[in-house]
Amino acid sequence: MKVLLVDDDFEVRQALSQTLELADIDTLTAGSFLEAKDHITPAFDGVIVSDIRMPGRDGFHLLDHARAQDTDLPVILLTGEGDIPMAVRAMSQGAFGFLEKPCGTNDLLSIVNRALHTRGLVLENRHLKAQMEDGDPAARMIFGVSSKADALRKKARAAAQADTDVLISGAPGSGISKIAEVVHLCSMRAKAPFEKRAAAGLTRSDLTQIWEACANGTLFLDEIGALSKDAQLALLDLVEQGGATLIGGTTRDLSKQVEAGEFSFELYYRLDVMQLRIPALSERPEDIPVIFRHYVSQAAEQAGQPVPEVSEDQLADLMARDWPGNARALMSEAMRLVLGVGGEAPQTGEGLGLADRLAQVERSLLAEALGKAQGQARAAAEALKLPRKTFYDKLAKYGLKPEDFKPSQESNRDS
Repeated sequence: MKVLLVDDDFEVRQALSQTLELADIDTLTAGSFLEAKDHITPAFDGVIVSDIRMPGRDGFHLLDHARAQDTDLPVILLTGEGDIPMAVRAMSQGAFGFLEKPCGTNDLLSIVNRALHTRGLVLENRHLKAQMEDGDPAARMIFGVSSKADALRKKARAAAQADTDVLISGAPGSGISKIAEVVHLCSMRAKAPFEKRAAAGLTRSDLTQIWEACANGTLFLDEIGALSKDAQLALLDLVEQGGATLIGGTTRDLSKQVEAGEFSFELYYRLDVMQLRIPALSERPEDIPVIFRHYVSQAAEQAGQPVPEVSEDQLADLMARDWPGNARALMSEAMRLVLGVGGEAPQTGEGLGLADRLAQVERSLLAEALGKAQGQARAAAEALKLPRKTFYDKLAKYGLKPEDFKPSQESNRDS
């Protein structure tokens, strides 16, 4: 994210640019509209700060041009003393805000940071929308920016292309049925039926009817380990008969059920040829903001409510939690936010002291660094510029284990 700074006064331009750069804000400078216009596009990943009074094309012309390119591109206008009526006019024409020159450092940084935050949300929402409209179901339906999320997308595509039976495992609430649907939609069977059923209680007769109903398509059985012995044998016969692809979902360790004689050895190893494991949210905290914002937008649409703003404090709180309920729990949290009913845990740190709020943020930063380093403790410590002993002490303090952030064996094989 950056700031395009436009002012015909060289000294003012340099002073403002230096102020922004000292605050670690990337800055582009231009002395006129003509110099600036090539940067003003819908893809510009930043905001504009421009003087109003400039020779030739003035700030109003720049504002009109920017809004013609992208109505969501924030433009902050600089006004001289006595130009307040002009500033009011600018606001009515869509300016994000205005500052009176000479402007104080705090005033400048405050409005610029708000504009950058707003711009970031707009660009992120556009990216998510593009994914939703993309022809790739894996990109459209599996959200996340982590290496684990990317590995899951690749594995889902690979399973679909292999056109084999699949076993999908994950913690409760991790979205097993959704991943099964992604595999189906990515496959050559995408236009054929997709039937999903809870495995518990299904009989031999039930399975035969369902199998026939999804001919040339896909049958997804949730908690496949709950099938009775007779139903397992019937399902194995149907799978060997062909005509559809089987996807089994489980939150249990099926291999242990096989060892205990509770699940068919033959059926398990047919499914185990292609196994996908969904990583828990606790393994990829950097994905939580993306997923949560998607759920908030979805919940707002369902409830017919405006999309509420999600603050950085709220996201830090969400990233600091373990989320044993995974995606389903995060979805419920999003609905509570939209309906304004709150949750059991504070969403913005309300009620917590400064030490507790800082601890939440520290834990989320440690988890994020481990996720990006794929569980490599040394790399994560270096990224955070922490001595290794200090780093390990903090991991112990928050109960974080580097091995929990390492890619699964399935992801390694896929890559």
